[in-house]
Amino acid sequence: MLNTITRPLSRLVERYLPDPFVFVIILTLFVMFMATLFTPTTPIETVQIWGSGLWNLLTFAMQMLLVLIAGFMLANTPFCGRLLNKLARCAKSPKQAILLVTLISMLASWLNWGFGLVVGALFAKALARHINVDYRVLVASAYSGFIVWHGGLAGSVPLTIASDGHFAESQIGILNTGQTIFSYFNLILLGAMLVVLPLLNRAMLPPEKEQVLIDKTKLKTSEPEKTVNILTPAERLEHTPLLGRAIGLLGCCYLGYYFIATGGGLNLNIIIALFLFLAILFHGSATLILNSLQEAIKGGAGIVIQFPFYAGIMAIMVQTGLAEQISAGFVSISDAQSLPFWSFLSAGLVNIFVPSGGGQWAVQAPIVIPAAQALEADIARVAMAVAWGDAWTNLIQPFWALPVLAIAGLKARDIMGFCLLQLLVTGIIIAAILTFV
Repeated sequence: MLNTITRPLSRLVERYLPDPFVFVIILTLFVMFMATLFTPTTPIETVQIWGSGLWNLLTFAMQMLLVLIAGFMLANTPFCGRLLNKLARCAKSPKQAILLVTLISMLASWLNWGFGLVVGALFAKALARHINVDYRVLVASAYSGFIVWHGGLAGSVPLTIASDGHFAESQIGILNTGQTIFSYFNLILLGAMLVVLPLLNRAMLPPEKEQVLIDKTKLKTSEPEKTVNILTPAERLEHTPLLGRAIGLLGCCYLGYYFIATGGGLNLNIIIALFLFLAILFHGSATLILNSLQEAIKGGAGIVIQFPFYAGIMAIMVQTGLAEQISAGFVSISDAQSLPFWSFLSAGLVNIFVPSGGGQWAVQAPIVIPAAQALEADIARVAMAVAWGDAWTNLIQPFWALPVLAIAGLKARDIMGFCLLQLLVTGIIIAAILTFV
């Protein structure tokens, strides 16, 4: 039955979903029109806000690009290739491959969203090298694990409201992670996703005759450098593994100090550093490192060109008040029990236009916090509803799929038909648990 549902969805997406760059241009024009129509902002003001906001995500864009590049470089090392291949051999059938990639991706995303995106995509490629399985479903399954990130250890909303001096502290105080990430309703949500998503993804696998396989030659990793004639001192420095291993070990020593001596936790910069230093350590020579970089950077073009446009969209949504209107519209029809449900839906809608967990909380907190206080609703639950709403519609948000698609070598239209069904099923479960559990 699921194949009957996903087949037309996949065909619909393949026919009508454009490249993410085209999508972001259309989205930009649509948001400009909506802001001009429904807010006091004039068209000239909207354009000015958009233009000045294009560069607000430059740091974040560089971080995303480095997550992708460092992940690629690490995957191209002989050590990681052997490790991924060994784990991939645990799957003996296409269905086992789907189950395994979903679980690994979810666990990695719970630790850190950047880690989960890269690990899921790299593991999907490793599985596809060993098993004949529909590559679209395999990559969609890897991406689906990302849905748990905002309920995990690197969730922007729960970590923000657990930090001293956060912008809403005067209203709600400090809400520790025991009230959010490790609360019973959040753990139930995580448990439900761990059970439902792998089974759903396995059920979406088409019959063997209808599966779309990938040419395995496209999944080959870079070959180790062959022996070359070193003629000059400069070439000797470029090919010696000592320099790379020295700086790689130095970086790993710093990370050990950061985790052990200072008690530091995972964040995006630390994940980037971990990937990068390990890649340098395992490649060794500067020549191998730079060759791997040249191959990795090809997949980053989408990130480089699209992030400024998403930054412009975010600026329009926030500065014109359009995002607040969308959120307020949902909140106005709520009561204490239903407020988490409506906050979840509003967050899912706003996330389409503001694909940033931290930025989205800044937009919605001024709306949902006063509403929760007025209705005497559980503020921690409402905050996590916003977090899960943000993570939920990432399933159909090309913004976050870019690193996965770049690593996997697919386009958004290849997986979005399956992601639509994942969105529907998980949305029902999350909404029900937030409302009734």
